[in-house]
This record gives sequence, C-alpha cells and structure tokens, in this order.
Amino acid sequence: QVQLVESGGGLVQPGGSLRLSCAASGTIFSIYTMGWYRQAPGKQRGLVATITSGGSTNYADSVKGRFTISRDNAKNTVYLQMNSLKPETTDVYYCNADVLTIATRSGSPAEYDYWGQGTQVTVSS
Repeated sequence: QVQLVESGGGLVQPGGSLRLSCAASGTIFSIYTMGWYRQAPGKQRGLVATITSGGSTNYADSVKGRFTISRDNAKNTVYLQMNSLKPETTDVYYCNADVLTIATRSGSPAEYDYWGQGTQVTVSS
C-alpha cells in the first residue's frame, strides 16, 4: 500500500506564490513519473506538470514559465513551485505517482498509479 500526502495549498493574492509538496510513503521499490493535476468542480482533471525519475519535465501550456516541478527521489517527494499566480489558477490540485510496489494478492512486484487527496489552491484578492 502506498499513500500520497499533499501539503502547501491555501489562499494567495494574484501575483503571489505557493509551493505544493507531495510525499509518498508505504511499500515503495521505485517511483517512475510523478505529477500534478488540477480539477475544478464538474470538470475533468487536467495536467499541470509531470516529472520522470530521471528529471525530464512536461508542463501544460498555461503554466509554462510560471510553475516549476521538481522531485527529491531520496524523500519520495514531488514539489510544485507556483509563481505569478492568477485567479484562473484556482482549483483543487492532485498529486499523482506511478509506483512499483507489492501487489496485495500475489505478493509480487507490481506497478500502480496512485493519487493524493487533493489540496485547494485559491487565488483571490
């Protein structure tokens, strides 16, 4: 079993900054791609940024140049530095991780996709 715990969301004024963190814990052999996604009520969850275990990154066009994703493999943690925040950035942000762990039934290594519980980011004056 693997858990993802996010932190760092909150209320910030337009133009401000926030840093989100997401720590993975549990039975972890390796974490491949980690990422952040966002979701507004009644809408589909969409990509914000991803980072591979080797450090390759991918960003949604709307956040390029303003957001930076990074990870600490020793801590099984991914970060999202959010700068120059805009009101339209307001959403619930979810952490995602592709993890090599132990399958509960077979006891063999298996790769699963996990999600955090979400953290609210509100940009408002």
